[in-house]
Amino acid sequence: MGLREDYLKATKKEKTRILNEYTKNTRHNRKYVIAMLNADDVWANNGARKLRPKRYGPEINAPLVKLWGIFDFPCGQRLKPCITEELERLRVFGEINLSDKIAAELKQMSSATIDRRLRIPRRAERKRRFSTTRPGSLLKKKIPIRLTDWDTQKVGFLEVDLVAHCGSSARGDFLNTASLTEIATGWWEGEAIMGKGQKVTLEAIKLMKQRTPFKWLGLDSDNGGEFINYPLSDYCHDEKLIFTRSRENKKNDNAYVEQKNWTHVRKVLGYFRYDTSMEQTIINSLYRNELRLYKNFFQPIMKLSKKTRIGSKRHRKYEPAKTPFKRLIESDQIDGATKRELKAVYQKLNPAALKRALERKTLLLYQTYLSKKKGKIRTMPEPEKEVVYG
Repeated sequence: MGLREDYLKATKKEKTRILNEYTKNTRHNRKYVIAMLNADDVWANNGARKLRPKRYGPEINAPLVKLWGIFDFPCGQRLKPCITEELERLRVFGEINLSDKIAAELKQMSSATIDRRLRIPRRAERKRRFSTTRPGSLLKKKIPIRLTDWDTQKVGFLEVDLVAHCGSSARGDFLNTASLTEIATGWWEGEAIMGKGQKVTLEAIKLMKQRTPFKWLGLDSDNGGEFINYPLSDYCHDEKLIFTRSRENKKNDNAYVEQKNWTHVRKVLGYFRYDTSMEQTIINSLYRNELRLYKNFFQPIMKLSKKTRIGSKRHRKYEPAKTPFKRLIESDQIDGATKRELKAVYQKLNPAALKRALERKTLLLYQTYLSKKKGKIRTMPEPEKEVVYG
């Protein structure tokens, strides 16, 4: 009893001396001795943990949830830079009204705290989807397989893929999205085409090339016949592009564009069957305007900086999340004129207004899809003024 009283009253240095002497004489485990000497304090407190006082009050929840919705419900690590960089601009646009005190607290909030505040149970429905990719045997031996040959820090190397909008049946003609992403920055472009012929696929790639604010150096695709053909091979040769392909049945070889197929295409358009010119017009209006601007200027991307393996566990370390726009601005591979043009476009954009325009067009697309099923024909409203970079 005397030892415990002496220990509880002692300073930190004296506690160390008491523990050293006691464990040396008894050979007891040091942590066990500490727990036993402090047991009275634990029992007196009924085993309750002493909680830290909360730093942020409940008044911060509503603006945080609103910002979360404006930026398409990202995780805390991706929402943190959005709040830091865009909150003041949103206040200027009148999209969010809050005091300077709450604004300062939102900017100081860590990504882990953001995740705790936005903890909402989600149950993602996973369905196995069939593939519409058919192998293209032509030129296969002439087009090299890319694994790790490209310098992924150099801007200009891209991956391209086709996303089928065939619903539950791959019969007949339906729309496909030509999805294209740049590896170093995450810049994304999309174009809706009818079918998956060689000619329309090549035309879509040319249109997307005109919209990208950087020089192309290389193009990588899967083994589908829409890509493995002479027209695209000749085009890459004429444009001095390195043309490579992935291994068969290895989706991870095209991991960069496969991620965008979900976040930029499926999450926006769903799994419905689109097979009319009206639907193609609406989808391309999204791809060429609001969707590309919203994703490229206001959706931060996390990039893996380091991966180590300790035993059977892999430890991954990520760079701070940044938007493709910011990665281009910080890159020394982009000329000054292009950067100034990108900044001018950025200054005119309101992420909340872009999100609302996205929702209006996706609603119009869904209404067009329903009208088609009922046998009614909808007319396209007056086209909005397009905001296109390039």
